[in-house]
Amino acid sequence: MTVRTVNNIWQRHASCRGPEAALFFAPTVPEPRLERESREGRAKAICASCSVQSECLEYALRIREPHGIWGGLNELERRLILERSGQFAEA
Repeated sequence: MTVRTVNNIWQRHASCRGPEAALFFAPTVPEPRLERESREGRAKAICASCSVQSECLEYALRIREPHGIWGGLNELERRLILERSGQFAEA
């Protein structure tokens, strides 16, 4: 039996893989605004030089990823794109 996975080969080339991956997601404890902005800024800087940034953002928008920095955008920024395009619906 062959198990097929979602074809996300682009993820293998993502700059966020590795030791700084935690920057892309909020910690499990409350995070002060300035710390969040700093963490997100560092994550977005990594995204800015990533060769698969557009594929990442497209994926996050398609699956409506509710957490983290994907394709250089945080949760709110992605939600605004979906709302403006009429694709966002409250669950």
